Amino acid sequence: MGRGRLRIYLGAAPGVGKTYAMLAEAHRRQQRGTDVVVAFVEDHGRRLTAELVDGLEVVPRRQLVHREAAFTEMDVDAVLARRPQVALVDELPHTNIPGCRNAKRWQDVEELLAAGIDVISTVNIQHLESLGDAVEGITGVRQRETVPDAVVRRADQIELVDMSPQALRRRLAHGNVYAPEKIDAALANYFRPGNLTALRELALLWTADRVDEYLQKYRAEQGIEGTWQARERIVVGLTGGPEGATLIRRAARIAARVSGGELLAVHISRSDGLSGTGSPQTLIEQRALVESLGGSFHAVLGDDPAAGLLDFARGVNATQIVLGTSRRPAWQYLYGPGVGTTVTREAGDIDIHMVTHEHAGHGRGRVPVRRITDLGRSRTIAGWLIGLAGPPVLALVLTAIGGLGLSTDMLLFLSLTVCAALVGGLLPAIGSALVASSVLNYYFTPPIHTFTINEPQNIMAVAIFTVVGISVASVVDLAARRTHQAARSQTEAQTLSALAGTVLRGAPNGDGVLTALMEQVRETFGQESAALLERPEPLGAWVPVATAGPRPPERPEEADVDVPVGDSLALVLRGRVLPGADRRLLGAFAAQAAVVLERRRLAREAAAARREAEGNRIRTALLAAVSHDLRTPLAGIKASVTSLRAADVEWAPEDEAELLAGIEAGADRLDHLINNLLDMSRLQTGTVTPLIQETDLDEVVPFALGGVPPESVRLDVPESLPMIRADGGLLERSLANLVENAVKYSPDGVKVLVKADALRQPGGSARVELRIVDRGPGVPEDAKERIFAPFQRYGDAPRGAGVGLGLAVARGFVEAMDGTVTAEDTPGGGLTMVVSLPAAERPPEPGEAAGDGHDPLSRLIT
Repeated sequence: MGRGRLRIYLGAAPGVGKTYAMLAEAHRRQQRGTDVVVAFVEDHGRRLTAELVDGLEVVPRRQLVHREAAFTEMDVDAVLARRPQVALVDELPHTNIPGCRNAKRWQDVEELLAAGIDVISTVNIQHLESLGDAVEGITGVRQRETVPDAVVRRADQIELVDMSPQALRRRLAHGNVYAPEKIDAALANYFRPGNLTALRELALLWTADRVDEYLQKYRAEQGIEGTWQARERIVVGLTGGPEGATLIRRAARIAARVSGGELLAVHISRSDGLSGTGSPQTLIEQRALVESLGGSFHAVLGDDPAAGLLDFARGVNATQIVLGTSRRPAWQYLYGPGVGTTVTREAGDIDIHMVTHEHAGHGRGRVPVRRITDLGRSRTIAGWLIGLAGPPVLALVLTAIGGLGLSTDMLLFLSLTVCAALVGGLLPAIGSALVASSVLNYYFTPPIHTFTINEPQNIMAVAIFTVVGISVASVVDLAARRTHQAARSQTEAQTLSALAGTVLRGAPNGDGVLTALMEQVRETFGQESAALLERPEPLGAWVPVATAGPRPPERPEEADVDVPVGDSLALVLRGRVLPGADRRLLGAFAAQAAVVLERRRLAREAAAARREAEGNRIRTALLAAVSHDLRTPLAGIKASVTSLRAADVEWAPEDEAELLAGIEAGADRLDHLINNLLDMSRLQTGTVTPLIQETDLDEVVPFALGGVPPESVRLDVPESLPMIRADGGLLERSLANLVENAVKYSPDGVKVLVKADALRQPGGSARVELRIVDRGPGVPEDAKERIFAPFQRYGDAPRGAGVGLGLAVARGFVEAMDGTVTAEDTPGGGLTMVVSLPAAERPPEPGEAAGDGHDPLSRLIT
């Protein structure tokens, strides 16, 4: 028994017609004789959908009770027992209520597929797990019910049910999606044209990626190497030269002309590491430019740039390649036709764009970095052919024309030796000098056709020719070596400069810098992977600090290259063994990695030192507060108690009441100060753990105003406000401190306004703002943040007015509840404290459908 096939109807939003399309497909299959049953379909009261269910066999649902409420779910056992050919299962992301055999409906579907039953289901794009953050950023609603992307991607067929935003809004307005009482709210919120357009684009792009996967799989299975122009993919070839920025921008303009165009930049690095890599700094800048234009940068190893570029282009199914005209001067084409010509000749169905630029024909700026002992197989063979076959061929030509004189003939043979040195290096040139001297002796030095020489001057001429030929070959080879060394030194200098820039521009704590550094090492030296390993203890296990590439080494013994940095750090590479000349530069990378690690350690120690210094400052301020602000109410309490206990004084009732009131006021003041000190201590030590739950402002604000006279505050808190997610106790303490501070600085007879509003942040979730408005002296702009620091009292506040912790505690508590407290100027004078807290979202009830039947806005309690 094989596994069943899964077909999914994917929609951009509720109401596009996924369930309708699924039922229509079921009727088509039933007419063809297929055994189709409805395992679970929700019509959500839509007449047209309900009519399509008629005529199909419906498997009875399972009845369940949860929290004294009745629910129905798909009966998996009944469907398995019925064993139809095709089962219709609506709303794949649905969460089953407790008591079902699986927590999610997609898990039920997996059971049906495993039993060999084909399944047709529906999903909205907002319920894909990987797109949760993107959808929340667009709509402001977090989807609680999701389905893993892998489940949907495994589907044998995915069909997009598309509808324009305008058409969907018309369907909504006509009452074809939601009940009449929900239409206005839906159109004004979740179903705004911008939201629907963005969700539609998400659905189209996700489906296009899935189509690409199908296409690549089919091409691989069928062995198809040619380009299928199903989607415009523009590949731009980079050499690391200055023309790269021009090519990237031109390729980006080409990609932007078509919808869905994709830009890919590729640099072909030689497999021997630094050789031919171009300017590292330029490549780093070009990588950043490509990514800023929405493209991707790729580094590929290959000794033949043209072949590597074409292999990459065919591998990504590219439709166009953008190349720059060569920077080589005309005489360098003696070495070969060039990358542009080769790619154009062998591109096949891929279009080639040759872009001119200001550097064309002006030279490379430096000779490509090549080792003279490794010129490549083709150049070595060409050098030996020139050196060994050239002299006999030249001798035949000169013999046919009767010769030009011994001196002229010698110059011609010397030219062949120089050419062999330029093309093939030292050994072919030496071979050419020896063969040429022998040919000269045999064909052109009397007596001819023998290897003997009669005249002494001819002996001297042949000897000098041989010496000059070998000397010229040596000089040419030495010049090439010096050119190679200079170019290599320049490359190393550019690499070190780019390396230093990467480290200096990195974050102080090293986050992200080490990973970028490992990627740069891997690309620079042409390795498969790179890793930085650290051993915390002398004989302990190695721990990866940063890695790049697949299968990075986990121990130095597993690496092809190991560069130790002290006893506890090692830079390791996997791919190939590097020559000794490259290890010096690799050591610089390792040293810089150690610097980054040390800087990260120092940053942590500096942060700890700052925390310690802050703690010392707070302790000092606390001692000052205890020495004055706490002693003052204690002194008043002690004086009142001493007076009441005096045996020689008989107090009148009103005097006794006044002394008792003073004791009570002093105790209240002490209680307030001590509570603030304890709260600040909890905030400093990180022991504040809010109990976040749905809270109504109407239940919190009145208690927060208990410490101020009722006539000093005016409330404006609408009853229609949504509930908030907060800790009621912490919020009460925070508001109490803010209101008391506002009342303290407000003029006599002027009430403090406490006003609340609900709002939705652009691209964010719903929040509730509480504004405490006073008409006091206000605070300058540069002091608006300082007033929230512990033990700060603004202006000429008297010493007895408190220890300066109220605002610090209020902000600390609110931030612990995922809120914010900011200070703003009050129009007309004064200060406004703005408290912003997240609005409560209703979690999905068990058994609640994830799809079309529920307005996404209903998740916000309004």
